[in-house]
Amino acid sequence: MALNLGGRNGSKRRVRRNAHLSPRERSIELTLTLATWTSVLALGAVFGELLLGALPAFYSINIIDFFSGTVWNPSHPVYPLYGILPLLVGTLMVSFGAALIAIPIGLGCTIWLAELAHPRLKAIFKPALEILAGIPSVIFGFFALVILSEWIAVMFDPVTKLNALNGAIMLAVMMIPIMVTVAEDAMHAVPDSLREASLALGATRWETIRHVVLPASLSGIVAAVVLGFGRAVGETMTVLMATGNASMLHFDLLRSVQTMTAAIAIDFGEVEFYSEHYHVLFLVGLTLFVITFIINLLADWVTRRYREEY
Repeated sequence: MALNLGGRNGSKRRVRRNAHLSPRERSIELTLTLATWTSVLALGAVFGELLLGALPAFYSINIIDFFSGTVWNPSHPVYPLYGILPLLVGTLMVSFGAALIAIPIGLGCTIWLAELAHPRLKAIFKPALEILAGIPSVIFGFFALVILSEWIAVMFDPVTKLNALNGAIMLAVMMIPIMVTVAEDAMHAVPDSLREASLALGATRWETIRHVVLPASLSGIVAAVVLGFGRAVGETMTVLMATGNASMLHFDLLRSVQTMTAAIAIDFGEVEFYSEHYHVLFLVGLTLFVITFIINLLADWVTRRYREEY
């Protein structure tokens, strides 16, 4: 009963608040509401289009073989094979490799910017990182294709110059600005009173960062990592130019791989419309959409689960 009364009281407060809105404020509220619903409808439209395009594939191929098959050869004239495992493994190898590189570097950069950097240095480095996040992905891909691949060839003598490690390093460079921006805002939001109380109790500056600031901003940091990882999973142009695009199932970072995004980008320009291959590409896109959607849900859950109120 108390919950119902609270609900009625909340509704009454909303009604009273809306009653005092001016016509201009009402129009602004309506515009913002429409913008919000437009985003939701756009997301639903993308999902619906992918689902409609992928539906014929559910009837023309074996779905179990699609998710468990180890060979991706859709262009075979007689027996095309649509096993997504090489693409999925390639995507995860490149993305997790990028995360292993980007997380420690990004976290260290975040701590330095938020807690240790002089304000003048911070005023230089933070905008520089934000500019780095705005560089087109084709530039990163070109750098990986022409320069980074040569460095990797000299240091590791890989099987192929364009390989999973090449793509992972470039994706790490692209992940770091996103992670640092989100995580630094989370650490900056920790009240100074907590830092001052820790220092007053005799803790060193590093102990304050480790035992006070980091736990208090954990939800934002984890969300930054997950969002950066989602960015890596969904990247197309960089991995298309950097990884070699060999759709073979293996777990060697120094060999070529092909990701799901690269497979869609390569095949879609040449595939016959409404063919079996065409619909299978929609199914690959739908699978990628579900993966990125789950990653974003995970980021939202982590943010809600570990948020601390001060």
